[in-house]
Amino acid sequence: MSRPVPPQEPVRNSLIDDAKVCLRKHDVGSKYSHLSYNKCSVLLPLLAKGGKLHLLLTLRSEKLKRSPGEVCFPGGKHEPTDVDDVATALREAQEEVGLRPHQVEVICRLVPCLFDKYTLVTPVVGFINHNFKAQPNPDEVKRVFLVPLDYFLHPRVYRQNRFTFSGHSLIAHFFEYMNPEDGVTYQIKGMTARLAVLVALIILEKKPTFEVEYNLNDLISSSKEFFLKFLKHNTSKL
Repeated sequence: MSRPVPPQEPVRNSLIDDAKVCLRKHDVGSKYSHLSYNKCSVLLPLLAKGGKLHLLLTLRSEKLKRSPGEVCFPGGKHEPTDVDDVATALREAQEEVGLRPHQVEVICRLVPCLFDKYTLVTPVVGFINHNFKAQPNPDEVKRVFLVPLDYFLHPRVYRQNRFTFSGHSLIAHFFEYMNPEDGVTYQIKGMTARLAVLVALIILEKKPTFEVEYNLNDLISSSKEFFLKFLKHNTSKL
């Protein structure tokens, strides 16, 4: 006799299936892999818990030279042994939080970001099991925590600033999130905040309570145009 399916399973599966459909519309695959920049990848790990989708984030170790003590997604530099951008993200996630490649269902690669004039960052989005237990590498990661995806559209504590990058005006998002599990308040900003907002816009298809640069009526085209503007400006300066 088969075991009865717990009532939360259909809800979880529906959340995940609907999100996958939205994400796959934004998959750029290897379209930008040919660009001659220093390559990095980050994994945006999604999971369904308590009837909601969440993003898994890390608090970087204070020992690190780059961005110590900041909130980031698992990720890092491309290594010669990495076959592609996805392999980089998965390897880094395993090194940082003990997430093995077989525990991730990769759904898509989003339009990359220019971290600086020489570094291209590819966001890789994947689903992980809601029962995953992180094993942070203390040399790289101080803590691992979850944030509900809808927090990045309707935050309790938020502010923004405008700045100029590659000749274009950008909005810098700053989120404060108090984790109810440990009472710690985390500051989420920079590229991490930008990518979290983009994924929330793609999946939830709702208007945020703050201003964004994207055209919400055509998120696919506007995200690509946004990147290509920076790429064109950056290439002309090299």
